[in-house]
Amino acid sequence: MLATLAIAPLFFMQSVTAVMVDQQVERQDVAYEQLVAGQTEAAVAELEARLLDHPGDPALLINLGSAWSQLGNAERAEYYYRLARDADETYELELADGRWIDSRDAARLALASVELRALASR
Repeated sequence: MLATLAIAPLFFMQSVTAVMVDQQVERQDVAYEQLVAGQTEAAVAELEARLLDHPGDPALLINLGSAWSQLGNAERAEYYYRLARDADETYELELADGRWIDSRDAARLALASVELRALASR
């Protein structure tokens, strides 16, 4: 499955550009373009609708967390990142710099970035 993810960046580029399952690549819309364009509310609506058909999909959960993070709701962002981290389904995700990472690790990175920002704002 090929998806483009947007994880709230902290120290390095965390945007994911691909998901590979069983050595076959499929495209999946995960509202990346909307998130990048700042159409965050529309991205939330699209991602929540897609999640109804694909509950537990880590790509959708990570981008939903990113959307809530962009909206300034760290609590909701953490919730979705934790769901992605704990999901039964996992993918190998390709980062924008070409590195591959497990979706659980991507969710952990995103969760850590939200937690660090919360600490920094105290």
